Amino acid sequence: MGNRGMEELIPLINKLQDAFSSIGQSCNLDLPQIAVVGGQSAGKSSVLENFVGRDFLPRGSGIVTRRPLILQLVNSKTEHAEFLHCKGRKFVDFEEVRMEIEAETDRITGSNKGISPIPINLRVYSPNVLNLTLIDLPGMTKVAVGDQPPDIEHQIRDMLLQFITKESCLILAVTPANTDLANSDALKIAKEVDPQGLRTIGVITKLDLMDEGTDARDILENKLLPLRRGYIGVVNRSQKDIDGKKDIRAALAAERKFFLSHPAYRHLAERMGTPHLQKTLNQQLTNHIRDTLPGLRSKLQSQLLSLEKEVEEFKNFRPDDPARKTKALLQMVQQFGVDFEKCIEGSGDQVDTSNLSGGAKINRIFHERFPFELVKMEFDEKELRKEISYAIKNIHGVRTGLFTPDLAFEAIMKKQIIKLKDPCLKCVDLVITELVALIMKCAEKLGSYPRLREETERIVSTYIRERDSKTKDQVLLLIDIELSYINTNHEDFIGFANAQQRTVANATKKRVIPNQVRDPVIRRGWLTINISIMKGGSKDYWFVLTAESLSWYKDEEEKEKKYMLPLDNLKLRDVEKGFMSSKHVFAIFNTEQRNVYKDLRQIELACDTQEEVDSWKASFLRAGVYPDKGQAENEDSLTQSDMVSMDPQLERQVETIRNLVDSYISIVNKSIRDLMPKTIMHLMINNTKDFIHSELLAYLYSAGDQGSLMEESAEQAQRRDEMLRMYHALKEALLIIGDISTTTVSTPVPPPVDDTWITKEPSPPPSTRHANSMTLPPNRPPAVRGPSSAPPPSLNPSPAFGVPPLPSRPGPVQAHVGEAGSAAAPLVPSRPARVPPSLPPGIPSL
Repeated sequence: MGNRGMEELIPLINKLQDAFSSIGQSCNLDLPQIAVVGGQSAGKSSVLENFVGRDFLPRGSGIVTRRPLILQLVNSKTEHAEFLHCKGRKFVDFEEVRMEIEAETDRITGSNKGISPIPINLRVYSPNVLNLTLIDLPGMTKVAVGDQPPDIEHQIRDMLLQFITKESCLILAVTPANTDLANSDALKIAKEVDPQGLRTIGVITKLDLMDEGTDARDILENKLLPLRRGYIGVVNRSQKDIDGKKDIRAALAAERKFFLSHPAYRHLAERMGTPHLQKTLNQQLTNHIRDTLPGLRSKLQSQLLSLEKEVEEFKNFRPDDPARKTKALLQMVQQFGVDFEKCIEGSGDQVDTSNLSGGAKINRIFHERFPFELVKMEFDEKELRKEISYAIKNIHGVRTGLFTPDLAFEAIMKKQIIKLKDPCLKCVDLVITELVALIMKCAEKLGSYPRLREETERIVSTYIRERDSKTKDQVLLLIDIELSYINTNHEDFIGFANAQQRTVANATKKRVIPNQVRDPVIRRGWLTINISIMKGGSKDYWFVLTAESLSWYKDEEEKEKKYMLPLDNLKLRDVEKGFMSSKHVFAIFNTEQRNVYKDLRQIELACDTQEEVDSWKASFLRAGVYPDKGQAENEDSLTQSDMVSMDPQLERQVETIRNLVDSYISIVNKSIRDLMPKTIMHLMINNTKDFIHSELLAYLYSAGDQGSLMEESAEQAQRRDEMLRMYHALKEALLIIGDISTTTVSTPVPPPVDDTWITKEPSPPPSTRHANSMTLPPNRPPAVRGPSSAPPPSLNPSPAFGVPPLPSRPGPVQAHVGEAGSAAAPLVPSRPARVPPSLPPGIPSL
């Protein structure tokens, strides 16, 4: 074989294949192997059976090989077979091997002629084989048969490509001699993945079935339709031989006799046949393994390092150890509490940069969403004035009051305070929703133990619901406390005297919103102005909102101002998102039906998210721009008529109470905005944290048996087992590789040949007969080659096998040996009538 120092390499790869196949994956390693490809009924299975010397592969019409068969041949003193999925069982009867292959195939693919890429691993020990690893793949087909899927051709092709595209895979391209070699599917697919021909070995089967007068000599000599590694011819048993249970040993003897006796092949006999093919493949695979071994070792080491950390916790794992379960329970509950607290309080590790979460969302509820709800609840100005007017009139009764009644102020004030209940309770509900979502998120780490996760979520969520009612009771108590006493001596309250002065001062001016500083900027940010394409299209601007105006600039440097819009008489309204737009839109318009910007009655402003829209709306509310409530025109006119009908004294009293209500409601809002987050934090969030840290474990113990709580999920157990098997397989593989000596004698790579014929349809020269033709050309005698004065083709063998040149054939016709590998082989002169009984003495034996 020439590789005595490398005899252990093929068994090494067999061990690696077993190690990785047993865990159901290849560990992303491309192990060196030989894939057998070819069309259906090309003789692939017969070639493999000839290697083994036994009938053991399924037979039948159509597609028989429906799963890849990894066949590992091991030279041994005894003869038996073993399947990886039947560990410990030795098959001595090879008929049972065939039945087991069929049963295992049907187990995965069913009996409907479907295919599967999951391989079957079969190891055959025999004194008649050389160490070799081959993969028998389904034969390529064009048409679906029976109940096969219509895309069976593409399924088989994809499966073949999974194996042969790997650089570590040698390709044994099997083609029958009685078909057109130029249209060989096996050679075409091999050419796609191996354009240099370094990994492709051609095998020509059914040489004995060619039409009379035709042969494949020029092909086997690698002159016609050449391959870089050349071709090897074999003769398999016919269907009649198979049906008659002809012994494979007798078939191999018949094959040898065929090559020695056939006039076209006798000079190639030592380089043809199954034994030579087996030797060649053994040599090529061994050399191939040697070349890929360093890269394989580095891949194994890198994969082992990547698994080290994950496997550390599983190395000494015992599923039924009660101490382990107790420790795991304590650790997981503790980690759950830490994760929950980090989500609430914020943490620098594993920061989410795409969305707000946890404490940040709750903070937004406290300081954006809740104030927005308070301002959105802001009373309608005209409706409020009407209520104040009615209150004053009802308090005075039949008399005309000379002074502004403080009872009217209290009645209106209490009515406004009661309205605060809804936004306060809504704030609690929003925080509850966020907390429950947070519990679900933190419990994801408990997914390895489904029962523990389920109980943890249930217990903590139940506790949060209990705190929900207590928190809402406390919030309602806050509102009741505000209602119980209207403190007109509050330091921030303007009082009656100041309210009357403000009424006089603002008689001809727009009402000033109390407790709002007019000069500072309320908000800055990017917004898109939606304008039709006819008017210039949508553009992004940098907006600056103050209490007096809305301005927009070209960019955030705020040097080039595009426009400034006063906020007087402006209101907000929602706008439906466009069909083709991904942005969320709201609009600003003038209540007096005036143009807001240029010739536009309203400006549509767009944001990327609904959260940004809500945030901008809250900012506009702070600036005194409120949502449009869509009042009907007749109601507006009615209210206006009521307002006009008021006498001047009543109007002054209404304005005074209006200013008092403004002042006091701002005090209440300020107090509620401050107390609500504190109440929720104390009664709900902090209590939930304390409960998780101090009481959750006790509740879990009382919820059920610890063993059932800490029962692993099937997915986790499978993941752990796979990881441990992978880890040990990698360590074993590295140990195996470390024991191998890489001393070897290798053969050089054959020089390139012109194999462009594989990708195009060749037309043989007129003077050369196509060796694989099924029909004979006209005007050509079919029996023998015609005489010619041209020199015969070279008898040099293909350089793939390192065989010395053959001398000229003895006989009455003397000819000069031609140039090896000529593009078009000339005709061979007529042979002597008598066939020598043996090879000429000049032909060396391999």
